Amino acid sequence: MIDRKHHKIVFSFFMSLIMSCIMSLVISIFNVGLVSNIIYIWLKAWVFAFTIAFPTILVVSPLVHKLVSIALKEEDDAA
Repeated sequence: MIDRKHHKIVFSFFMSLIMSCIMSLVISIFNVGLVSNIIYIWLKAWVFAFTIAFPTILVVSPLVHKLVSIALKEEDDAA
């Protein structure tokens, strides 16, 4: 198993893997339809999307965490 100190990297890996998989499939079907070679088209798009998504999530996630902290209301300690 991977040590917990690598949580951010492992999280980013799986998040980018799953999101790029889903999005590349949806966009491939949207652009070309359910053609006979859709699996090839999708896998080719997925590899490209993942290579962009993984480093992007690594770079952008600290900003997203800050934005979420700003957007969420602080819990009231008195309640």
